[in-house]
Amino acid sequence: ERLVESGGGFVQPGGSLTLSCIRSSTVYSVKRMGWYRQAPGKQRELVASITPRGNIASADSVKDRFTISMDDAKTSVSLRLNRLKPEDTAVYYCNQEIKYYKFSYGYVEVWGQGTQVTVPS
Repeated sequence: ERLVESGGGFVQPGGSLTLSCIRSSTVYSVKRMGWYRQAPGKQRELVASITPRGNIASADSVKDRFTISMDDAKTSVSLRLNRLKPEDTAVYYCNQEIKYYKFSYGYVEVWGQGTQVTVPS
């Protein structure tokens, strides 16, 4: 399974970016999609997640700046990053919890390769 991410880059403080993540295949069910990030020397952390019903969870540090969305086909998830700060610098990873077939045992997590977001201080 492939998740293809795009949209990272270098942006000045206060700027904006949109990250996108597309899954290459059709699956039976999607439980949740999300974005994580990992800064140098730090653990990977949840940035935001969304369910097909629209339930959203997000880190307090981004709650009023970043917006997550899922397409109707449940194949892609986007993250709009506004008012970026130097502390947002990290590699951002897309994550999807999916069930391949109706009678699959459960949901599996798949990850993207990561996309770098850099906000200079």
